[in-house]
Amino acid sequence: MIWMNSLFVTESRICACRKMFIQSIASGRALPSMSEFLYICDYLDVSPKDFFDPELKDPVLLEQAVSSMKELSNPDLRLLISIIDRLNVK
Repeated sequence: MIWMNSLFVTESRICACRKMFIQSIASGRALPSMSEFLYICDYLDVSPKDFFDPELKDPVLLEQAVSSMKELSNPDLRLLISIIDRLNVK
């Protein structure tokens, strides 16, 4: 789970979960209930699907980019796609 490191960073700010419980989740000794898991996802501003996606490096940043792209015109979207394609050439 790529977000477990984020839990350690934010554990002191998650008031609904005790510190020891967060540590036991991160170490694999315990699993959160569904409601606790959804709370953690909500707190980290990540969807449950994205939480488990190992290919997703920064889902919050990706969501911001997608949200901004929705406002672009079609010609600007095509230009952006060509820039992304160029950046992805290795």
